[in-house]
Amino acid sequence: MPTAKAPVRIDLAGGWSDAPPFCEQVGGNVVNIAINHYAHANLQVDESGKMSVSYSCDVPIGSGLGTTGAINVALMSVIKGSERSEELAYQFEKLLGNHGGRQDQWAARFGGMQHLKFIGNEVERVHLVPPPSFNRWIQKHLILADTGIRHTSGDLHSGVWSRYEEVLPHLMTIRQTGLDMASAVQRDDRFNVCEVMKAYTEAVGMLDPILNEPYLMLNDMPEILAWKGMGAAAGGYVGIISRNPDATKEAIPWKILDWQIDDDGLVLTDD
Repeated sequence: MPTAKAPVRIDLAGGWSDAPPFCEQVGGNVVNIAINHYAHANLQVDESGKMSVSYSCDVPIGSGLGTTGAINVALMSVIKGSERSEELAYQFEKLLGNHGGRQDQWAARFGGMQHLKFIGNEVERVHLVPPPSFNRWIQKHLILADTGIRHTSGDLHSGVWSRYEEVLPHLMTIRQTGLDMASAVQRDDRFNVCEVMKAYTEAVGMLDPILNEPYLMLNDMPEILAWKGMGAAAGGYVGIISRNPDATKEAIPWKILDWQIDDDGLVLTDD
C-alpha cells in the first residue's frame, strides 16, 4: 500500500506575498527551506475493498512550519500519486477555507532551498544552490525554537486581508524581501541574509504588531543577528540567526528543534 513522507519547511523571507489576493494582483516571492521533519501518510485497502487513510506529522499543527501543507501533500500523493500533489493539496485546503498561499505545499513536494515566484495562480520554482559552506553556516547559526504558542494561520490571514488596502505598502516591502533574500542566499551574502530577515520582520510587524509580539525579548540579546516568526507568526516556531548559537540556546526559554536541509521533498513508496 502507498506510504508517503513530505518535509515541513522554514521560510526565510517573503511569506504573505504568496497568498491571494496579493499574489494574484501583484505577484509574490518567497524563499524557504525544506527540513528533515516530516508529515506521513499511508493508504490501506482491507479485504472487503474499504479504503482508509491515516496521517501524522513530526511537529505540531500550528507551529508555523507549514505542517498542514506537508500533511496534505503526503495525503494527496497516497490517494492520487505524486504528480501535482502540491496543487491538489492547496486546492483541498482552499475548499476547507484556508486563506494562505502555496509556499508550504511546494516546499513539501520539491524539498531543498527554493525561491518561489507566485504569479496569479501559477508558481515558478527556482532551486537555490549556494556554496556548501552557506548550508553549513545556516544549519549551525539559524536556531529553530518553539514558543509553545499555537495559532491558526487562517485566522491570522483573515485579519490581515480584511485590511488589504491599508497593509498593501507593507506587502510590497515583504515581496521585495523575497527577491532580496534569494539574491543574498545564492551569493552566500550572510550579512544581507540577516539584514533582509530583519527588514521582513519589521514589515510583518506593520501588518499587525501581534504577529511579532511573542518574540520581542530577542531584541535585547546582543548576540542575535536577526529573527523572524515562522509562517504567519504570532506563535509557533521562531527562526533566530545568532553569532553564538550555544549562548542563545541557553538564554531563550523555548524548546529547540534540531534541523537539517531536506533535499528530497516528497517521497512516495508502494510497500
